Amino acid sequence: MSTMAARFEHSAAYPVDVRVEPALTDRNRLTTAFRIFLAIPHLILVGGPVGGALYWAWTHDNGQQHYEVSAGGVLGAVAAVVAFMAWFAILFTGRYPTGLWNLAAFYMRWRVRAVAYTTMLRDEYPPFGEGPYPAELQLAMPSGERNRLTVAFRLILVIPQLIAVWALGLAWGFTSIIAWFGILFTGRYPVALYDFGVRVFRWSTRVEAYLLLLRDEYPPFSLA
Repeated sequence: MSTMAARFEHSAAYPVDVRVEPALTDRNRLTTAFRIFLAIPHLILVGGPVGGALYWAWTHDNGQQHYEVSAGGVLGAVAAVVAFMAWFAILFTGRYPTGLWNLAAFYMRWRVRAVAYTTMLRDEYPPFGEGPYPAELQLAMPSGERNRLTVAFRLILVIPQLIAVWALGLAWGFTSIIAWFGILFTGRYPVALYDFGVRVFRWSTRVEAYLLLLRDEYPPFSLA
């Protein structure tokens, strides 16, 4: 295994991990050129990158302001409803109902594959739903009773993470544009930009899993 491959394979200090098989050379220029259009079905179903999709909108409604966050995707909306129901379940029982947890995890796994394709980390078209793909989410269901205190205040605790992911997402969007041109002209994805993209992708996925109550461990503030 090369140093580059090893860098992407070993990142399991946190119980939510994204692993992407590096694809740096011999890239598909044609599908890259039209990637955003090819990805539309997946974008509708599971949304785009968290850093690019999250937005903060202060709006006035009857003289009051409210805070809005959106990640997009039909299944993303379903996962948000699931997390809302699970929030009450955890507070009252200390557990996340297994069926609901599996549904949210299914969404997250699909989302990881779709985002890897949309952001040009891989060229293979992702399956709709479950299926093998060279970008995968590693996520285990928590055992034992959940942390009711951090679940109760999850929306507050996650705010610093959302700000960090939003800022990094903007940077990732900029580097992805550079990579898009790089692939079109050279057939290669610049190594440093690829490394940065995977690291931001991993961080944002961990934050989303934390926000959806799939894990209680606070995500690290680190691209390592």
